[in-house]
Amino acid sequence: MLRVLTLSTLFPDATRRNFGVFVERQTLGLAAHPDVDLRAVAPIGLLPGPLRYLPGRSALTTLPAQEVWKGIPVHRPRFTAWPMTAGRHHARALERALIPVLDAIRADFAFDVIDASFFFPDGPAAIALGRRYGVPVSIKARGADIHHWGRNPATAAQVRAAGQGADGLLAVSDAMADDMIALGMPADRIRVHATGVDQDRFAPVDRNRAKTLLGISGPLIVSVGALIPRKGHDVVIEAVAALPGVSLRIAGAGPDLARLEALVAHTGAADRIRLLGSVPHADIPDLIAAADVMALASSSEGLANAWVEALASGTPIVITDAGGAREVVTSPDAGRIAARTPAAFAAAISDLLQAPPSTAATRATAARFTWEANTAALYAHLSGLVRERVERAGDPAPFAA
Repeated sequence: MLRVLTLSTLFPDATRRNFGVFVERQTLGLAAHPDVDLRAVAPIGLLPGPLRYLPGRSALTTLPAQEVWKGIPVHRPRFTAWPMTAGRHHARALERALIPVLDAIRADFAFDVIDASFFFPDGPAAIALGRRYGVPVSIKARGADIHHWGRNPATAAQVRAAGQGADGLLAVSDAMADDMIALGMPADRIRVHATGVDQDRFAPVDRNRAKTLLGISGPLIVSVGALIPRKGHDVVIEAVAALPGVSLRIAGAGPDLARLEALVAHTGAADRIRLLGSVPHADIPDLIAAADVMALASSSEGLANAWVEALASGTPIVITDAGGAREVVTSPDAGRIAARTPAAFAAAISDLLQAPPSTAATRATAARFTWEANTAALYAHLSGLVRERVERAGDPAPFAA
């Protein structure tokens, strides 16, 4: 039995049910493996002192320190995320907060490996803790954890050192692996670990009927992602505004809301373009499947889950040449890769609306992205790290019974 300690600051809780749902799904899959016993630690970064009780932040202070989340034992220790420091002290603060928690866990759960499912601040803390407990460490890179924290002068050295110190590394795409290598991480320890998609939940539907239920007639474009500049919702808004009769629905919340609302009003297309706010993940499949196109103009990505969820739904995508885009848009049936400009996105969307691929052909492009494959690959990776560590120590029995 492989005993796994999964560590992730990107994990849902009762106040943020859409937060890190892909990490949650990966963890649930691994926990269900017949040869895995898993405990999860989902640390919560809080501002210091009274700042943590500011509106919009205080709910995090009410979360339990320990609970069973969808069948998984989850610990939620707090660490201080100091503002105005560009993240410089996050990893060390996280490490200090985790030591007493992991000491207690290890008393009755002698985990074999630490699976850090996000690179920063989780990765540097995991390396220190792996040394403390004498177990191998794996760190997974997903996107902003490398593209932001790995290039931020205050944290880049920590990210690079964590990558160099890890026993194994995971990347969501070949492009992400290349970015990790460019930062100085060892290529021979990186394994591409593709995301999964629930092929039953994300599946084609009667598109016309689905649009009618949404109160929409005519072509529908959907965009899914946090309302932050990196996601490029402004590009998609301007693109759709230039396409008469085409509607746009954006699912996501974030600090860019006011700016995007003003942009929608400025385009004069408020009757066709709506910001839906945070949509429960359970409702996302119906929204995506109703769309003729899913468009996302990200400036950077690893390999966005929204891309493959759309394809599994039979909905082609228009995306920028970011991250693993070319590993997903492998044929015209999957959609188009466009320059990050409103004109280029409008042209690509128009092209797909005029000559749409069949939903079956689009869905087939996502066939390889399954949670079953994701779980099998993760188990093989983690168990391999433990086996290598044990073999180096000369013990022929890698896992406890």
